[in-house]
Parts: sequence; C-alpha cells; structure tokens
Amino acid sequence: MKRIAPAPLTAQGVREAVDWAIMTRRSVRAFLPTPVSREEVEAILGVARFCATGVNMQPWRVHVVTGEAKDRLTKAIAAIHDDPDQDALLRDAYDYYPREWTSPYIDRRREVGWRLYSLLGIEKGDKVRMHGQFARNYRFFDAPVGLLFTIDRVLGQGSLIDYGMFLQTVMVAARARNLSTCPQAAFLKYHGVIAEMLGIPDDQMLVCGMSMGYADESAIENTLVSEREPVCTFTTFHQNATETTP
Repeated sequence: MKRIAPAPLTAQGVREAVDWAIMTRRSVRAFLPTPVSREEVEAILGVARFCATGVNMQPWRVHVVTGEAKDRLTKAIAAIHDDPDQDALLRDAYDYYPREWTSPYIDRRREVGWRLYSLLGIEKGDKVRMHGQFARNYRFFDAPVGLLFTIDRVLGQGSLIDYGMFLQTVMVAARARNLSTCPQAAFLKYHGVIAEMLGIPDDQMLVCGMSMGYADESAIENTLVSEREPVCTFTTFHQNATETTP
C-alpha cells in the first residue's frame, strides 16, 4: 500500500475501522496455540514502522521469538523467577513505574489488579497463586509469538516517546488482523538473561516485551476490560486570553 493513497473505504468506514482497532485493543492474558506466520508478523511491523518519529530517527529494534527459541527463553526466565535467591539479585533495566506511588495512579493499579485476581479466584494474600499467575508473563501467556523491543542506550527521552507510538501502532495493526497483544514491562527484570540468550549487545536497552496471537475468548481473564477516564477529566480547552473552558 502506498503512503499517499486514497482510503480503501468510505470516510465513515475508515473511521469506524480505526476506532474499532484502537478501542477493542486490550491486554490479553490467555492465547490460543493457533500459529501466527512470520509473514503476518512482518506485515504488522511493516505497518508500524510508519508511525511518527522525531527527525525520522526510527529508534526501535525488535526481536521476535517463536518455537524452540521462545521455549528456551521462557524456561530460563522461569527458572530464575522461581528461585528467590537468584531473583532477588536482579533489577529492572530502567524505572518503568514510579518509585513512589500516589493517587490516582496507585488506585487505578490496585483496581485493575484486584479485578483480574478476582476473576481468577485468587484471594488477597495468596502469594503462591499470585506468583503462578505472574509467572505466566514469562511464557508470553502461551502466545505463539513473543516480541522483545530494544533501543540504543545513547538515545534520549524523546526516542522513548517515539517508541511508545511504535508499540501502539504494532498493537493496533495486530488488532486490525484479528490478533491480540499484551505489552509487558514484566520482562525488564530479566534484561540480562534476554540479552545473553538472544545475543543483544550491551549498547541496547530492553524497552519491554509483548505477547501476540489469537485470544482465547473462553478464558475468564480475557473478560477483563479496564476502565478509562472520560475526556473531560484530563482535558482543558483554552479558547482565548481571558477564558478557559473545562
């Protein structure tokens, strides 16, 4: 498809299709074993590369793991995750979350977390089942495709903004193909293991991981849909020098 080309649908059809892909994107935590072809993954990345990027820097680097490569990686991470002594020695590649949580962010985090655990029948304080559920991150929630995203360490914060747009475009392009995703900061703690096993050089920093595949719609955890704040709570319209309308 050419970058400058007429829309393949009517204006309303395009709007509805794009809105559908964005609004129905959600973090899926159970996938079917149905394969996703390399060609499909390449097509998704081929669309995502056209996201906005400052002065055309294109800071993304993508490592796609499937089959035996994915199995080896997930087993190596799981072995450390299940060993408290080894796990305690590791630190995240960078601070994705705040070091000190405040409202309303801590409230939203707790709300979505306990909604998920409630769906799964995991009670507060059940550390064994919590550990087991969190460990599913490191199997990419059984998705057939795992993606790991890195960035050159020399790049600045602006490139992380570009990266966020790239990740969102990957997820929306996947959704347009009836695929689902789950972006995962959980992998950050194991950046050293990932780098060693995938041959990622030291000058690259892990940004996040992502599961990709077909959602298992029968899984109870996939009924979770997180709430979003209405536009009026985070938007201020400035109309002129003397009037501000919320």
